[in-house]
Amino acid sequence: MIAAVQSKVKQVLKKTSDKGLKKTSKKAKIIPIKKSKNMKASKTEGLAHTIDYIEVDGIRLRYLIREGTDNSTPLFLINGIGANLELCIPFIETMHEKEIIIFDIPGTGDSQVPVKIRRFKHLSKLASDLLDKLGYGEVDVAGVSWGGALAQQFAHQYPKRTRRLILAATTAGMVMVPAKFKVLRNMVTPRRYISKSFMKKVSGTIYGGRIRRNPEMVTELTSRIIPPKTRGYIYQLLAGLGWTSFHWLHTLSQPTLLLAGDDDPLVRPVNAKLMSLLIPNCRLELVPGGGHLFLLHNAKAVTPIIREFLNKPEPNLDALE
Repeated sequence: MIAAVQSKVKQVLKKTSDKGLKKTSKKAKIIPIKKSKNMKASKTEGLAHTIDYIEVDGIRLRYLIREGTDNSTPLFLINGIGANLELCIPFIETMHEKEIIIFDIPGTGDSQVPVKIRRFKHLSKLASDLLDKLGYGEVDVAGVSWGGALAQQFAHQYPKRTRRLILAATTAGMVMVPAKFKVLRNMVTPRRYISKSFMKKVSGTIYGGRIRRNPEMVTELTSRIIPPKTRGYIYQLLAGLGWTSFHWLHTLSQPTLLLAGDDDPLVRPVNAKLMSLLIPNCRLELVPGGGHLFLLHNAKAVTPIIREFLNKPEPNLDALE
């Protein structure tokens, strides 16, 4: 199966090339949250969302900072493969008290396509350098799907910078229980991000959960999409090719929350169960009826769990002596 994926990747790379970068203003701007007709007013109304561009290690990155209502540790959010930061705004809305930082991975959204492939350890350094430039120190880190793998690498590479770790709908990389081939084949190219009709056709098969039972939810999803550059998407695939955290998960020292949907066809929940056996200070939560996009579609069930985990007091080590 790996050989088939590699072959498909080579074909796509051969046929496609980016003709240039979209010119955008580097001037910061404050934008309101985009709301759908079915979205209720949230407590985030009135909070500033800053979207801006910054150059890090020669790559122009687009990032968003959403201010919070308390002084707790900021949350650094890492998105899934090919996904622009707008796709996470429904989740960001539910965490109104947290200051949240998120950026478009190189080649996605409106971040520049890198000249060469960057492996996870290099993307992790890029993320850390971004936080440095933005003036952040210690953060809580949350990663979704592909972003969950990068979040693992970040926590492993920068343990003192990572206070707590949230891994949603993710795996330990190549050492995993894979999805069925009919699911994986639709992940090799960014076609679902480019074609709304194709996304509607395959979203239930790929993501499961509520979007499979309610196909009309695809409209809300596609309304937020900025299609990734094809080369950027392929570079993201190749960034994790052959990567695994399986052999060092036991070294993670941060309190870790593992979240998995019990109806996720892309990342089977058994992967979270296996990872929970390896991570020392780990809490596993299965989301009933949750598909791959449970952070967006099961927010009422998931957000209280995340909030409780992040707000749990630090243990008093002096009292234990």
